Amino acid sequence: MKNIRRRLLFIIAATIISVSGSAQANNTISGNVKNRVNNEIVPAVSILIKGTSIGTYTDNSGNFKIAGNFSFPVTLVFSSVGFAPRDIVVENTSQKVNVVLDPVSELAQEVVVSASRLPQRILESPVSIERVSAATIRNAAAPSYYDLLANLKGVDIVTSSLNFKTPSTRGFNSSGNLRLNQLVEGMDNQSPGLNFAVGAMAGLTELDVENMELLSGASSALYGPGGMNGTLLINSKNPFKYQGLSVQVKQGIMHIADDAAKASPYYDLSFRWGQQVSQKFAFKISGQFIQAKDWVASDYSNYDIGDNPATGKVKPGNRQMDPNYQGVNVYGDETSVDINGPTSRILQGVINASPNHQQLTAILDPYLKSPLPVSRTGYRETDILDPTTKNLKFSGGLYYKITPAIEASLSGNWGSGSTVYTGSDRYSFKDFVMAQYKAEVKHKNWFVRAYTTQENAGKTFNATVTTRLFNESWKPSYNNANPLGSWYPQYSIAFATAAVGAYQTAFSAARSAGQTDAQAAATAQTAMLNNTTTFHTIARNYADQGRPEAGSAEFNQKFDSVASRPISNGGGLFIDKSSLYMTEGQYNFTDLVKVAEVLVGANFKQYVLNSEGTLFPDKDKRIKINETGAYALISKALFNNVLKLTASGRYDKNENFKGRFTPRFSAVITVAKNNNIRLSYQTTYRFPSTQNQWIDLEVQNGARLIGGLTQLRKKYNFDTNPVYTVASVQAFGASARAGTPNPALLQKVSFDDYKPESATSYEVGYKSLIAGKFLFDAYAYYSQYKNFIGRIVVLQSSNGTPSGLFPPNIFSISVNSKEKVNTHGWGASAEYLLPHNFSVNANVYSDEITNVPANFVAQFNTPKYRGNIGVSNSGFLWNKSFGFTVQYKYQDKVYYQGDFAAGTIPAFHTIDAQVNYKFTSIRSMVKLGATNLTNHYYRTAFGNPYIGGLYYVSFAYNVF
Repeated sequence: MKNIRRRLLFIIAATIISVSGSAQANNTISGNVKNRVNNEIVPAVSILIKGTSIGTYTDNSGNFKIAGNFSFPVTLVFSSVGFAPRDIVVENTSQKVNVVLDPVSELAQEVVVSASRLPQRILESPVSIERVSAATIRNAAAPSYYDLLANLKGVDIVTSSLNFKTPSTRGFNSSGNLRLNQLVEGMDNQSPGLNFAVGAMAGLTELDVENMELLSGASSALYGPGGMNGTLLINSKNPFKYQGLSVQVKQGIMHIADDAAKASPYYDLSFRWGQQVSQKFAFKISGQFIQAKDWVASDYSNYDIGDNPATGKVKPGNRQMDPNYQGVNVYGDETSVDINGPTSRILQGVINASPNHQQLTAILDPYLKSPLPVSRTGYRETDILDPTTKNLKFSGGLYYKITPAIEASLSGNWGSGSTVYTGSDRYSFKDFVMAQYKAEVKHKNWFVRAYTTQENAGKTFNATVTTRLFNESWKPSYNNANPLGSWYPQYSIAFATAAVGAYQTAFSAARSAGQTDAQAAATAQTAMLNNTTTFHTIARNYADQGRPEAGSAEFNQKFDSVASRPISNGGGLFIDKSSLYMTEGQYNFTDLVKVAEVLVGANFKQYVLNSEGTLFPDKDKRIKINETGAYALISKALFNNVLKLTASGRYDKNENFKGRFTPRFSAVITVAKNNNIRLSYQTTYRFPSTQNQWIDLEVQNGARLIGGLTQLRKKYNFDTNPVYTVASVQAFGASARAGTPNPALLQKVSFDDYKPESATSYEVGYKSLIAGKFLFDAYAYYSQYKNFIGRIVVLQSSNGTPSGLFPPNIFSISVNSKEKVNTHGWGASAEYLLPHNFSVNANVYSDEITNVPANFVAQFNTPKYRGNIGVSNSGFLWNKSFGFTVQYKYQDKVYYQGDFAAGTIPAFHTIDAQVNYKFTSIRSMVKLGATNLTNHYYRTAFGNPYIGGLYYVSFAYNVF
């Protein structure tokens, strides 16, 4: 792969050198472009010599210069989003070209490429699509462009932390959504090893985003594996078009009236510098730094994990009332032992060690007849995770026009930071780094590119595993060599001592009151049982002697020692330095074929997994996964453009799975001018992710996540030491406790071949633009999933015999559902442009899932109803310098299932707002804004932090 990259760079460089002197300019045209209404300069206007590929853009002062080998007279074509195009005839080189453009409504006039990989008006897209422009980002009531996605129709957002937000469409809303492609400048933004997209953390800086296109629904036919429910394309600003220095300073405050943290500042600094050095060469560089005290997860509800956090539930009780308390956002208390269990029998062992064991057994008999689970004392998230979020990212590129129509570039995005993420656990990302580097040559009809993604997890650690091991470091739960120095024996001794003491005191008092021995024994036993909670408190305080206090020097030293030790070496540290290498190309044959639009493309992809045994079974050797793919599309307009038919198909092959072919067919019917009906039949699929295939990780309550490949099942000897269903092991345990163990109750689990997930989707939509002022869009869809990828929990004997099922080895394994899963939904949106630059918008959407197999964790996590309403103005009052946006969002309640925890997320609503003032003379803007203006704390996923208001003020220079 390194050789491929070197060869590509050599070809680009050789091409540049060979043609750099072949198109010397001998004529020059210069001029200026302004807005007719207010006489403002208009930057980034495209100017093209008609009939040629020679052109340029206005700079940040509205000036332009075209130099080329052409003859007069020529016609210059001026075009820019939001303005009516204009043609100007230039007679000679001395003619000064001063042009004014007329503003026009840009509603539904944007050109998009994501729907078919071909440029087309968004109004004519064959599938549902949303577009966000740089102007929308600039005027949004949101602190970042990623937050803005939540306002789009059909979009859900999971917020793990301030800087880690995951968008989803068409359901399956979860952290690190694997059914939505995220492509930044054509590069897959998904982390190769950790499997979540990191666009907000290591993607483009805000000032360098030109637009975002969100393709809702199936998109694998054109964008490959992963596009089950949609594709998000984030495109940057080309320095030939967007020039000059831009700076933005944003500062705010958060955690107002927050029970989990004190009020603290929010900082966001960014810059971008783009420059056209000559007619052939341009460059850009941008950077952004964000720092804040993050939202802190602080749900201390008592959570019954059971055998799978995703199917657990909240139960009554707290640490004082329940000896087996396990808080949602408390870590280390996942270590739980039934001290009266069939195999542990710790309490009975303590009793047997006493000379008076028969008497003690009689007294404590009520406790010995039933389970007595006890959890270790945990630590809150605020005790173990640093809430300071930091994010530093840079992006830049060198751009060279080999010819006026062919551009070569070398570009890269680099990001580093510390934050918190929710996956199968809460993870503290410290000094995480991800970089993407790309070499590309492109023409309007073709491109070839090669890029690589390099990640380094830095000092990232697993909160639960680290805290459990930390507890073991200061006092082991049980140590055969020194049981009296172990936590559970100490707990049992103190519990038994307190209970017996209370019994004896009550017995003596009853006998003194004249009761018989039998009466006194009954009275004493009742008194003992009534004070059980007190005994557990005494036992915990005794066993917790020596427990380091959070924040103390001893705590920090011991905790950091565990957190910095790799998981493969008994610690909580991830070592993930996985990589992705990708080479792809595409050619549009439309200009050659003439009778139809035709394009083809192909790619080669290689994942290199390198976790040194902490995340994957790659301690001795890196794991490589190769994928190849090819696609083709043909589109034809019929009946004088009343009907447009499009057919596309894609074939992909992953070395661990059979090849997959996915076709897509769509039709757009124009029933009247700017009124289109769209119909589509789409097939889609995804190969299991690198983690779905190869993960091998210990998580909460001692369970182990493993991938679905046969190699993992062989590693853990499923063939010789079978695994059983949870329900059957529970039934067997009940029989064992009753003294009549019945192994026949155990039900083995068998596994079919692991397959890619696929889906068939049908969609109908209607989009209408009336009088250029009112835009309406609606869709409805139905999808059916086959070989749906999820997880099941199985139990295995720890010693190969039924007795080893207490406690068992617990595995959560990635599998395919044997039943088909169905989803359906609909959405509608409207936008109306009012006089004097006012506009209103609204949308509502719904998604549902059916036919989910019992005990199968689908992680749909999508509320039935959501909606947005917004009002804005882009320019009013004095010199039209003021603007504002108010956005209201509602989300219905939902039962959320995640690998970390499961529970109900109540319905919530938020209001985001901003007001701004433009200094047109210096092309600057001051904005005063707030997200969650009413400061009503809410959360988007169970176990994630509650999110309050963020209030900020910003100043941006050279941004419009």
